[in-house]
Amino acid sequence: MDQTVKETFNQGAARANAAYQMGRRRFTIEPITRLEGHGKIDIFLNDKGDVERAYMQVPELRGFEVFSLGRPAEDMPQITSRICGVCPTSHHMASTKCLDDLYQVEPTVPGRKIRELVYNAFILEDHALHVFVLGGPDFIVGPEAPPAERNIVGVIGKVGLEAGKKVIASRRRVRELIAYFGGKVVHPVLGLPGGVSKALDPADLPRFKELARDAVEFAEWTLAVLKQIVLENPEYLKMVTSDAYTHKTCYMGMVDEQNRVNFYDGKLRVVDCNGKEICKFPTRQYLDYVAEHVEPWSYMKFTYLKQRGWKDFVEGPDTGIYAVAPLARLNASDGMATPKAQAAYEDFYKTLGGKPVHFTLANHLARAIEMIYAAERMQELVNDPDIINPDVRRVPTSIPKEGFGVVEAPRGTLFHHYRTDERGCITMANLIVATQNNAARIAMSVDRAAKGLIKNGKVTEGLLNKVEMAFRAYDPCLGCATHSLPGHLPLRVNIYDRQRNLVEQLVQD
Repeated sequence: MDQTVKETFNQGAARANAAYQMGRRRFTIEPITRLEGHGKIDIFLNDKGDVERAYMQVPELRGFEVFSLGRPAEDMPQITSRICGVCPTSHHMASTKCLDDLYQVEPTVPGRKIRELVYNAFILEDHALHVFVLGGPDFIVGPEAPPAERNIVGVIGKVGLEAGKKVIASRRRVRELIAYFGGKVVHPVLGLPGGVSKALDPADLPRFKELARDAVEFAEWTLAVLKQIVLENPEYLKMVTSDAYTHKTCYMGMVDEQNRVNFYDGKLRVVDCNGKEICKFPTRQYLDYVAEHVEPWSYMKFTYLKQRGWKDFVEGPDTGIYAVAPLARLNASDGMATPKAQAAYEDFYKTLGGKPVHFTLANHLARAIEMIYAAERMQELVNDPDIINPDVRRVPTSIPKEGFGVVEAPRGTLFHHYRTDERGCITMANLIVATQNNAARIAMSVDRAAKGLIKNGKVTEGLLNKVEMAFRAYDPCLGCATHSLPGHLPLRVNIYDRQRNLVEQLVQD
């Protein structure tokens, strides 16, 4: 063989062998499943077959802040609700509250209470969606069950047809309340600066009282089902409390004046990993406390506590990383504002060893506790005499300048912040969504789970699903966190050699 040919052959063989070895040491989960949006997980193994690093990547780019520019501010509750088809009510409500602040108008008492009624109904049905369709199948059917069974059909097969009908019927009825006020379930149109667009007809009140009463029963049943499946199963309980699913970070959530959980209104409270309060601040001051960090491997930003600074993906007493979502809300609060939810709250911490709880998978139990609170709050509101008062809106008269709005989305704290010109047209829009607030902890959770579960190069489909469970617990909405402005995805492909050196970069705008 000619020497030149021989060298070329050997070089090609070396590259092929390197690619083969890299392939043996890299596993990709794409697409990741049972979440809102699109993403993937890349897992890199070292020469021993243990996990070197795992990345959850979001290959989309959001542009809502950009194409909102120049639009009338009053359009924002409708524009931003299109960010997501699963949690449009959260964006609609945060945007509406932002308009209240922007136009310097206080909603009427009936208008505010109708908003809160609708919002708690939305929280209840969205949490139920996650428990029984998105995250729940991993426990109800089993984390290592065949993929074709880890879905709502498999859940119904396990809990029984009647239980399945109960879940579907309960969500349908709650969604009827949302549609009554919002005009439709997806992308509602009830919110206006100073109130809402529709009052509650007293003739319709009895059916909503019945709905709220049944919602409390459904929420209690849901928690009982989860407790039976998870807490009474030694294998599941061991998994929930394992190091692979544990992180000691800070926690953020909205609380009322007594530091009790509130989804619609209040101040933002942050506690450290020991449960000690770090700060408590009103919405308008969020930029004094929250900052964003960018990593080259994701189009999603990572938020952190500004006063602590970005210290990489680390946990412990000094970390600036915080979590939102149900578990975080419970950890950041001193209790629940309704009796049955408070009893469940106390039992939760007693069962899991005290407060705060750092087990990522405990989000599922916390979610069911929040369902009870949402249902009880619905019941309180439909029995409030103000709820049928027709005075549902106060018309604004001030010239808009700048506004802030925040709610607790099912997935955690959601910020909306707008500035306008003298015509009321948007000159700046900033949205920090729940999944962004959770992004750093989610990245840590995926990495921790992969390192704790994958050993000696032994990778099974069931193990990879357990890695996915680390992000499902947060109920992430990547459709909220990221979007593409031009209608197609900007693409950047990085090509690395075996030593992780960048060889070539391909870019498509």
